[in-house]
Amino acid sequence: MSTVLHDGPGMPEAPMAPKAAAARGWPLSWKALAPVAVASAIALLPAPDGLPQHAWYFFAIFAGVIVGLMLEPLPGAAIGLIGVSVVTVLSPYVLFSAAELGKAGFKPANASLTWALSGFSNTTVWLIFAAFMFALGYEKTGLGRRIALWLVKTMGRRTLTLGYAVTIADTLLAPFTPSNTARSGGTVYPVIRNLPALYDSKPNDPSSRRMGGYLMWVAIAATCITSSMFLTALAPNLLAIELINKTAKVSFTWMDWFTAFAPIGLLLLAALPLLAYVLYKPEIKGGSEVPDWARGELAKMGGLTVKEIGLAALVMLALGLWIFGGDFINATTVAIGVIALMVIGKVVSWDDILANKPAWNTLVWFATLVALADGLNRVGFVKWFADTVGAQMTGFSPSVAMLLLVAVFFFTHYLFASITAHVTAMLPVMLAVGMGIPGIDIRDFALLLALTLGLMGILTPYATGPSPVYYGSGYIPAKDYWRLGAIFGVIFFAVFALVAALWIM
Repeated sequence: MSTVLHDGPGMPEAPMAPKAAAARGWPLSWKALAPVAVASAIALLPAPDGLPQHAWYFFAIFAGVIVGLMLEPLPGAAIGLIGVSVVTVLSPYVLFSAAELGKAGFKPANASLTWALSGFSNTTVWLIFAAFMFALGYEKTGLGRRIALWLVKTMGRRTLTLGYAVTIADTLLAPFTPSNTARSGGTVYPVIRNLPALYDSKPNDPSSRRMGGYLMWVAIAATCITSSMFLTALAPNLLAIELINKTAKVSFTWMDWFTAFAPIGLLLLAALPLLAYVLYKPEIKGGSEVPDWARGELAKMGGLTVKEIGLAALVMLALGLWIFGGDFINATTVAIGVIALMVIGKVVSWDDILANKPAWNTLVWFATLVALADGLNRVGFVKWFADTVGAQMTGFSPSVAMLLLVAVFFFTHYLFASITAHVTAMLPVMLAVGMGIPGIDIRDFALLLALTLGLMGILTPYATGPSPVYYGSGYIPAKDYWRLGAIFGVIFFAVFALVAALWIM
């Protein structure tokens, strides 16, 4: 391996449309036509029984947006913005029921605009944005490069061991950090994004597969596993416990949760770096040159600078409040406050923040997706779907019906851009369906549903808070992210179902 010298990694660019298409302007290719064709084809079909026509039209637009995100004829943020715009313009036909439109004083134009902008008031959206700003601080001060060099010096002789280092770091933080966006997007990502450049692995470039793609995928997959492993590792876990208590009248302790998932989680965490090593193989396997070079670079950097110490103090402040301050200050408030202190302390400048294109791109992209996914619930599509599935469970044994319902709960996360929204919309409905099936142990069923919440974050680039951060890194192209999400989603669920059948049921 040749030694690669860098002054420091540059900010990764936002995911881009294909170069050839960008050069021609508007990409009139099959990739651009496919989302329109899919949406049109679905809209022309009659609405299924029990589903209002306007909800079916909304689903058609949502499906077209998802196809667009998979094919990327335009950047993801532009596709999301187009989808929201189409729904807003057509809102009397796709967003509101006849009853709503018939209400005296109801103004569709105002209501549709409120809906369209709702994603920009979502706290997770701004926490994702803050994660990019934390990464910017690590870059500008050199602290990220210093930590990355230390990791490479210590564990960089093999790419696989770096994968295990990232997995262990997330696991150690998980029990104390109920926001996986804060944990992975705000703490782990800003450090590891400095690693690929040390191996000449660049974002939005064929060299991303040298090492960056592997490392980013391990990081997002690890936080999905740990988010399911600990009750306190993901805020929607706590919401799920509350909803289960109210709906099914059963409760679980922290230890109940941990002991139920531990056999699944420990197995997946142990296998993850190796599994990713096989399924998304890095081109660089290892070598002694770069760790030796990293040792020399650390010596050249000398001691910590004032700005590095200042940033480290701010990061520790944020981490401490994320872990211990959840009862009196929101995680997003903490992140925004720390960004303000970074500007005041001149760790970063306001011009640096304005120039951070990936952060602003991701903000628009995820905010529009949150609104679109919320729209599915608003128009009644989610409840109709769950009720329809529940009606098909007659004739199955209680154990089979239970696993089938959990599978439906897991994979319908393709329809959501927030685990919190998924829990709120789907969990009470699925619990009600389960309680209506004779022979199902409602305690086991409720626990199985809840334990999948972190794991389902692996499915899409918008499935959980940190997902847009890693997708926006530029190291995992859209087609790779969707493919890996489907593969790892099936693997995660298969392991979960197999172990749960032996351990819980």
